Amino acid sequence: MSGRLDGKVALITGTGGGMGRAAALKFAAEGALVIGCDINEQTNEETVAAVHAAGGTMTGMAPVDLGDPDAASAWVEESAAVHGRIDVVFNNASTPKFGLMPDLSVEDWQFTIRNELDLVFYVTKFAWPYLAERGGVIISTASINAWVSSRGAGMAAHAATKGGVLAMSRVFASDGAEHGIRAVSISPGPVKTPGTMHYWSMPGAEEAVASILLSKRVGEPDDIASVAAFVASDEAEWMTGVDILVDGGLTAL
Repeated sequence: MSGRLDGKVALITGTGGGMGRAAALKFAAEGALVIGCDINEQTNEETVAAVHAAGGTMTGMAPVDLGDPDAASAWVEESAAVHGRIDVVFNNASTPKFGLMPDLSVEDWQFTIRNELDLVFYVTKFAWPYLAERGGVIISTASINAWVSSRGAGMAAHAATKGGVLAMSRVFASDGAEHGIRAVSISPGPVKTPGTMHYWSMPGAEEAVASILLSKRVGEPDDIASVAAFVASDEAEWMTGVDILVDGGLTAL
């Protein structure tokens, strides 16, 4: 049986775990030729092994620090050389720091800008010529915090970067239209990932969040990966320049 992404070369950032690992598995299961990277070599190798065990195709590269423009450029060029092209870029990787105003340090602000906003620009910039050749797809992970605040959670830097990702994705769409490039952002709500498990492990935390969601459950990485796979496919060819909220109904309240 053919998959909706058969033969598409998909670059996915942050494949060492969470939504990136789920996306690597989902994209590969749909027939994509996945090239993933992460800052953590061990966890990225675990993802590659899982994809191969499931019968998929994935090339993994790590450690890669995408907040360094030279490293981002080198990764894109290495990735393009693997199969000779790039069809999809999924800007998934991000690492925020949190702190209440005015306690958020300048260093944590700059860290978050580098590792949630800069890296999306770098990867997209360097992949752009390859995407323009084929009318490719750019998917970028924003966040529900680009739309709403979370009182007491120290989201100033994270909200700023993800709002930037959301806005930048619209520009990717408008700048890329003449080349056939589509660009869509996805804004996840509360999702259980390695980066948020410190919160979900607190007694009663998951139940408290689930109780205010229309879906009555906290999100899983697969919930986001499935949406990303659809956006990357030709079935979504009339979708560009938009943000997709995948939040269990939180923003409907």
